[in-house]
Formats: sequence, structure tokens, C-alpha cells
Amino acid sequence: MEYFADLHIHIGQAKKRPIKITASRNLTLDNIYECCLNRKGIDIIGIVDCASPYVLEEIAEQLKTGVVSPLDGGGLRYKDKLTIILGAEIETTEEKGVAHSIAFFPYYEQIKEFSTIVSAYITNITLSSQKARLSAKDLFKIVWDLGGELVPAHVFTPFKSFYGSCYDRLSLAFEDKIDYITAIELGLSADTDFADTIVELSDKAFLSNSDAHSLEKIAREYNKMNLKFPDFNNVFFALRHLDNNCIIANYGLNPKLGKYHRTFCPVCSNISKGTPPVTKCLNCNNETVTLGVLDRITLIADYKMPIHPKHRPSYNYQIPLEFIPGIGKKTIEKLLLNFGTEMDVIHNTDIKELSEVIGEQKAKNIVLAREGKLNLQVGGGGFYGKVINRNE
Repeated sequence: MEYFADLHIHIGQAKKRPIKITASRNLTLDNIYECCLNRKGIDIIGIVDCASPYVLEEIAEQLKTGVVSPLDGGGLRYKDKLTIILGAEIETTEEKGVAHSIAFFPYYEQIKEFSTIVSAYITNITLSSQKARLSAKDLFKIVWDLGGELVPAHVFTPFKSFYGSCYDRLSLAFEDKIDYITAIELGLSADTDFADTIVELSDKAFLSNSDAHSLEKIAREYNKMNLKFPDFNNVFFALRHLDNNCIIANYGLNPKLGKYHRTFCPVCSNISKGTPPVTKCLNCNNETVTLGVLDRITLIADYKMPIHPKHRPSYNYQIPLEFIPGIGKKTIEKLLLNFGTEMDVIHNTDIKELSEVIGEQKAKNIVLAREGKLNLQVGGGGFYGKVINRNE
């Protein structure tokens, strides 16, 4: 069967304590479950702050009361409709900076033990994504020995990522363990075309996840998977193309909409439009710039054009409803009331049905977004790109 999966969702608070400082306090476990089921239409989620003892305590209570139940193949099940994969985003210390990875585990007992182990290397384990006194290779060994999987996160962003701020090659971080890294997360400012210019990634699966810091941002990027059953084992079999499980497609923002697509100058606030790679500001000649993902990849690429391996699924540009011109909160509520979830609106509802509910122009914009025909203004330096009307 086909399932939508978003494997990078943060927790804002648990047990009335802050978890991810930069995340909305509305990002609680209960709110995430209900939002994914009733609003987003997502079937499988990865909660990436489960190393926090407060999150672990809340999950333990949910297991005890039957709010969630464990799956034999790993993961938890909510209302027999939503699968929760337990994960922890960890910041490792590398030679040239820090990088984020997500440690995923099939069972509660494993991630609880992981939390205990890594707390010796983290000053405050209760908070999300805290810097660990561990290298990526050290972290991999801990995760692997406990029966988990490690996925390098948003690997191209200019801050806290392997390619973006630490290494020219992922293999320099993981050395002889690189073959055990099954997948990487692309991040909002990159897509399959970008990543498949680097030869060492040809055997890796690519994940497009939201890295959501609010309920609204869940499923701004996601993956469509064909799975025998929606549990941990089959999700990771899909990343390895095993047992008739696979990723069918990646859905994500056009990289131009990402916060770090092009080089940004903090002096004059210029987002570069020059031919990449741009390594200094073309407007004021400032050399201390935030290098864009496109510019960084152009510098380190093995190929000028992407070479996609046979197993690589399609990457489909997906514009969230909130990005589309004319689609505000009230319009979104009206759409959900009439058509179900955001997945239904974005993928399935035809223009005639949409027009009857929200008017012809707004319906047309949704369809144009679906077809990739809206104009985009590029992002950079922490500022998202923007969707603009075709006539602007």
C-alpha cells in the first residue's frame, strides 16, 4: 500500500517543559498526532526529540494508557491509522564545525537506553538538538550497536550540516562506516537533481522531510512510500529497496523557496542571482557571505548535470497551501472542511470542485502550484523564497 511519510517533526513541549526552543509550544505529541491524521493526511511520522527524558516520560504514559501501542516491526501506532517512528536529532562535533543527524530506533526501550548513553556527552539532554561531545562516527557506533539507524539531516544547509559546513564528502565524516548510512535528508533548499551530482550519494536513498517547528509546517516536504506494512522495519526496507518496499516519490519545496538556496550578503541583504558559485557579494563585494546551497553544491559537485541511478524515485515540487497566493488561514479551513486533508486538496481535488468552494482564481492558483507553473522569488540567508502570481 501507499503511505505518506514525514520523518522529521520536532516537539515544542512535553510534560509542560520546553523541548525544541525554536519550535511552537503547540507542537505537543497529542497535537501532532491529530494534526497529521485530520489535517495533513500524513500516515507515518518521525518524532525527532525522543531522547529528551520529558518526551520519553510522556510516551511511556501514552503506552501505559493505550493512547499508542507498540508495533512488532517497530514504531508506535495511534488509532490504528498513524505510525510514529521514534527518533532523536543530535548535533555532532566535527573538525570544521557541527552537523546534525537523526538517530531512529524501532522500540521505546532502545531510544530510552540511547538517551541515557548520550546524556553523558550532552550538557542538557532535556532539550532538542543539543551539541554532543561526539563525532558523527562515534554517534553512528552508539546508534548501530543499539539496533538503530542514523540519517544525516539537511545535509547541504550552510549551518550545522555535513556538506554545508563541515566536509566536501560525507565519507570523510563516517569513514569506513559510510556504506551503513542508508539514507540522507535533502533539506528544504536541495532536491534530487542537486544531490545526484555527487557520486558518493548514488547508492543512498533521499528523504524529503519537513523539519517542522510548528504544526502548520508539518508535511511541507514528505515522501510517498510503497510498504507491506507501515512500521519501522518496512520503512527502512524501503530505503534499501528490500522485500517489495520502496520510496515511490519525494515531494518537496522547489529549492528556490528554501531559506538557503542562494548566497546571501549580511551587509547589504542581497540574495545573489548570479551564475553559481557566488562566493562573495556581487552587489557590495563583501566576502563574508552565507554561501547558498546551490552555490556550495556547484563547488563540490562531481558532475555538472545530475546522474540519477535506476532506483531514484521522482522528485515532485510541492508548494504548501500556505505558500500559494490568496490562500490564507480561512481559505485553508474552508478547503479542509470540504475536501478532507491537505494531501487531498494538493493532490486530488479538481479545479471545478475547488472553484465551487473558494472561487476560480484561488482554485487556479492551487492547480498552477500543483503543476509547477507559479513564479518563484528565490530565498537565501535564512529568508524563505516566495511564490508570486504569474502576472507579477
